[in-house]
Amino acid sequence: MNNLRKIILKTLAYFDLFHYPVTRYELWTFSSEKTSLSLIDEELNSLLFEKIVFQLDEFYSLQNKPELAEKRRRGNLRAIEQLSIAKRVSKILNWFPFVRSIAVSGSLSKNFAEENSDIDFFIITSANRLWIARTSMHLLKKLSFIVGKQNWFCMNYYVDEIEMEIVEKNAFTAMEIVTLIPMQGIDYFQKFRKANAWTSEYFPLQTNYQKDARGNKKIAIRIFLEKILRSRLGDKADQWLMHLTDKRWRKKALGGKVNDHGDKIEMAVGKHFSKPNPKNFQAKVLKQYENAVNYLGQIKEAVL
Repeated sequence: MNNLRKIILKTLAYFDLFHYPVTRYELWTFSSEKTSLSLIDEELNSLLFEKIVFQLDEFYSLQNKPELAEKRRRGNLRAIEQLSIAKRVSKILNWFPFVRSIAVSGSLSKNFAEENSDIDFFIITSANRLWIARTSMHLLKKLSFIVGKQNWFCMNYYVDEIEMEIVEKNAFTAMEIVTLIPMQGIDYFQKFRKANAWTSEYFPLQTNYQKDARGNKKIAIRIFLEKILRSRLGDKADQWLMHLTDKRWRKKALGGKVNDHGDKIEMAVGKHFSKPNPKNFQAKVLKQYENAVNYLGQIKEAVL
């Protein structure tokens, strides 16, 4: 099996985990090695002829299911509306103390949304104040339940400016990083991307990203609150809120609570990060991806 063929099949195998057919351009930009679009097209034609890959209108997949193309189109249309909402929500979240950058993550960052999908956000905070920022933002999340808009305020992943580098270096986290869509605080977002330059080992062509996000606008109430909370009182409050949140989430995990998708609710907590526990959904996706790649290896003779 030639190397480019392996790359195409591995890329398709990853997106097929989410039943998401991709365009030829996406196959190129998410390739694990630098190549040209013309070479991608040439190899795709061979794979189509051998019926290893299937064309679903303008999309490609390892699954010969035409309905996936229509599902993607509907999801892409919903994403346009959801991204408009996300832009408005990010302006609200930017008012909170110690927030430095806000980006859209999850399926919406891949330009896809189901009906009633969550709008997931990735947040960067100032040093040693992550837990003050997170707690104040999640108080707003509690209020959003009153008006039934809680799915607009899913602040799932936080890092602070001290530890921007993501320690789980794998295909899943690389994909999540390179597809983030910055909404606020482009300067801090650029620092985050530089801190995670390792993602180029997985996606060397994904070096550019949306750069029309707003800078970190000076907001009087945020500046005032930050001035007060940059004291020893702020240090103690941030530490206390971290321990309080950790205790609360441990209790949820021990109680066996699951989310709407049936995944176990569990959070990884640290001084400079707050994130879904990587041993849950992330580990599951990576295992499925490994199985898919192994399967492709088993049919090596069929794709020669």
